[in-house]
Amino acid sequence: MSRTEQAIASADAHSAHNYHPLPLVVATAEGAWMTDVEGRRYLDMLAGYSALNFGHGNRRLLDAARAQLERVTLTSRAFHHDRFADFCTQLAELCGMDMVLPMNTGAEAVETAVKTARKWGYQTKGLLDGTAKIVVAADNFHGRTTTVISFSTDQEARADFGPYTPGFEIVPYGDLEALREAITDNTVAVLLEPIQGEAGVLVPPAGYMAGVRELTRERNVLFIADEIQSGLGRTGKTFALEHEGVVPDMYVLGKALGGGVVPVSAVVSSADVLGVYKPGEHGSTFGGNPLACAVALEVIAMLRTGEFQERAADLGDHLHRELKLLAGGGAVREVRGRGLWAGVDIDPSFGTGREISEKLMDRGVLVKDTHGSTIRIAPPLVISKEDLDWGLDQLRAVLTK
Repeated sequence: MSRTEQAIASADAHSAHNYHPLPLVVATAEGAWMTDVEGRRYLDMLAGYSALNFGHGNRRLLDAARAQLERVTLTSRAFHHDRFADFCTQLAELCGMDMVLPMNTGAEAVETAVKTARKWGYQTKGLLDGTAKIVVAADNFHGRTTTVISFSTDQEARADFGPYTPGFEIVPYGDLEALREAITDNTVAVLLEPIQGEAGVLVPPAGYMAGVRELTRERNVLFIADEIQSGLGRTGKTFALEHEGVVPDMYVLGKALGGGVVPVSAVVSSADVLGVYKPGEHGSTFGGNPLACAVALEVIAMLRTGEFQERAADLGDHLHRELKLLAGGGAVREVRGRGLWAGVDIDPSFGTGREISEKLMDRGVLVKDTHGSTIRIAPPLVISKEDLDWGLDQLRAVLTK
């Protein structure tokens, strides 16, 4: 057996089969490239679902992590540490908000947002205990915890995990009138992805997010934006909602906030909203730890330059121009997305999304399929135009019979 086959066989034997990875085993990575245990290089066109916006092994982020590793990595929130205040202050400023509640993973941050909205509803809006409702969109992806799958419409993530958590109303994504009808006096929040990533990089109709913002203000309901995948530079803006000039009541952040080095997530909002918490009511042993704060502070500093947002906008325009040339030509039915983020619907006659992903892997390009016939393209924002074009050349070759 080859080293790859041995590693895959061992993983299959000793790890739960909750993922179906492509048949390669990564050993090293740098920038937009990964190398497997056999020494073969691959262009990463997925970037860890946007966790690696700044590329593999980014020197600035590794230097920040190394420096902090020599000082202190964990105190728990039982004590203050000297990176925490700067992290909270600078992330709040980046978001134009007042306060930060740090966690570790994106799903934890979504759970925190749900708890926060409910508590705000009872303490500030004056709802009776147990009556709070949150409106979400069909085809959402906010994680896979018990609460989150309770308002998922993806049966693969939801089936056989009940009983489910009540308190959620699901409406079609992009349908403002359906949202208007779903909001009642007991609604405390609307939770949406500005672009639905797992659903196939679905961009809502123009004006939809602005309409959501106006409606939530009218009804005294929190607008929670899950920018875990779409935020921090991916779409050509710091936040995807900026494309419509919208500022929500609460950002839910993760993935790229940890720079692909450590898991970092956060809920960022106003003092009126996050101020509902008292000691002991929510927490995390690792949330806001010194190592996480050090890395996230460097991420924030990098975003402040605007360089990565500009790269995502410019290269994203190029990406979508090239992909649209493929659309309507037989193999590609539709292309969607914004910035360096695209969903490409493949005509089933050319193969499933998985089959196309495997063919691209054989040509040295890594993407991921979703919902059967769609592949997602989301390279690190540090990718060169030359490498991006090479990756697109491989896609053209795969889709040409």
